[in-house]
Order: sequence, then C-alpha cells, then structure tokens
Amino acid sequence: QVQLVESGGGLVQAGGSLRLSCAASGSFFSINAMGWYRQAPGKERELVARMSSGGDTNYADSVKGRFTISRDNAKNTVYLQMNSLKPEDTGVYYCNALLVGTNYWGQGTQVTVSS
Repeated sequence: QVQLVESGGGLVQAGGSLRLSCAASGSFFSINAMGWYRQAPGKERELVARMSSGGDTNYADSVKGRFTISRDNAKNTVYLQMNSLKPEDTGVYYCNALLVGTNYWGQGTQVTVSS
C-alpha cells in the first residue's frame, strides 16, 4: 500500500510560480514512475508530467518549457516546479505513483491562477 501526500498548491497571479511536492510512504521496495495529473472543472484528468525511476520524463505539450518535474528517489518524493503560470493551468493537481502495475493517487491540491 502506498500513501501519497501533496503540498504546495495555492492561488497565484498569471506569470507567477508554484512548486508542488508529493511524498510517498508505505510498505514498498521501489516506485516505477511518479508524476502529476490535473483536472480542470468540467474536464477530464490529464497528464501534466511524469518521471520514471530511471529519470525519463514526459510532459504535456501545454506545459513544456514552463514546468519541470524532478524526483528524489531516496525520499520517494516528486516535485513539480511550475513557472510562467497561465489561467488555463488552473485545476486540481494529483500526484500519481505507479507501483507493480497499480496506480496510486494523492488527494489532490488546488492550483488557481488568476488573470
């Protein structure tokens, strides 16, 4: 079982920055991939950024060049640095961990970008 606890969301003006953190705890040996998804009101949840245990990354086209995902494997923690935020980045951001073929989710943290 894996528990994911997110932090770092909030309200920011367009052009600003936020940093999200997600710490994984529980009984496991290693996590295959960790990442961030988001869900805007009335829309489906979508991938924002993801990083494998080996460091491979993939980003949504809409955030490339603005967001950076990083990971501390020793701490089982993943971060998302979000710069040049836009109102369309508003949504609930969910941490995700893939472990032995099972996806685990955090409770979500709200990010609101005002124009």
